[in-house]
Amino acid sequence: MTNKKSSERKLTDVAIPTSLYRRIEQLAKETGFTSVSSYIVYVLRNSLGEKEEKEEAFSKNDEEKIKARLRALGYMD
Repeated sequence: MTNKKSSERKLTDVAIPTSLYRRIEQLAKETGFTSVSSYIVYVLRNSLGEKEEKEEAFSKNDEEKIKARLRALGYMD
């Protein structure tokens, strides 16, 4: 189900167990979030950002080539 807010952002409902919601509700209060939704959005964005960072990281082979080049240029020992 998609809802429209006045800011024209599209939102959707996600069903989670009530016990999990209560735990998130407590964490949101303890960390200063104004709502469970804002806390969940924050956590998910951080989680996805970390995943994307990992996907963009150099391979071990690329990393070794870069280190070798930096050593050759005198930037690393």
